Amino acid sequence: MQNLNTTLIISTYNWIEALQLCLQSVANQTILPNEVIIADDGSRNDTAERIDELRKTFPCPLIHVWHEDRGFYKCEILNKAIQKASGEYIIQIDGDIILEKHFIHDHLQFARKGCFVAGSRVLLNKELSEQLLTDKKHTINFFTKGIRNPLNTLRIAFLRNYFRFRYKAHKPYYAKGCNMAFWKKDVIAVNGYNEDMIGWGYEDSEIVARLIHSGVKRQFIKFAAVQYHIFHQLFDRDREPINWNIFQKAVAEKTKWCENGIDKNGIEKK
Repeated sequence: MQNLNTTLIISTYNWIEALQLCLQSVANQTILPNEVIIADDGSRNDTAERIDELRKTFPCPLIHVWHEDRGFYKCEILNKAIQKASGEYIIQIDGDIILEKHFIHDHLQFARKGCFVAGSRVLLNKELSEQLLTDKKHTINFFTKGIRNPLNTLRIAFLRNYFRFRYKAHKPYYAKGCNMAFWKKDVIAVNGYNEDMIGWGYEDSEIVARLIHSGVKRQFIKFAAVQYHIFHQLFDRDREPINWNIFQKAVAEKTKWCENGIDKNGIEKK
């Protein structure tokens, strides 16, 4: 197991019940990150108050990075969180995610210089999600009723190594921002997330495209780093076509750097 200084970044917006379950699952990890940063895209004061309360007993530093609510500005708040991160290695999830207890352990086993990691998620139905939020419990397994894709709950060592460079090889830019990991220096080298991408959609694929064009290889972590996605209604997708076009342009032009990125927060271009 590698001894890495690791930051876990959790994005959130006005869903304190889900965030609390997420943080409970973080606290239950077999290996803790060195710090947890909540990237908060403008939540109300009750989120800050709950984080302050949890911080008193949380087993590692819990940092809250917040900006005012101007709409869906996830890329901007993620850049601010990345800037704040002290870890050389960053694992990124969303605040509506529950982690299996070996999640951080599995990601650290996959960490390789010159690579980033994309992972899968287990989808929970509405009924199970509501039950977990009501009971404030985060224990889930293959046999739990209400799982839409139960194979994703499995941790199988020999299969995770087999799929490392094979899974979705025909979709090289496929990634979910709710389960990613990367070296901080690699993300800074491509100027972080593209803040031209406002609203839902493709910000994770776009940064992945720039990482790949810069020579960083994708590893896919399958049958490991298990996480459970709490059901919610779909976000407003009005800007999806705009974000899609930004992503497609990055692919077509083999872009390595975005102009509207993390450097404006005080990190110099490499």
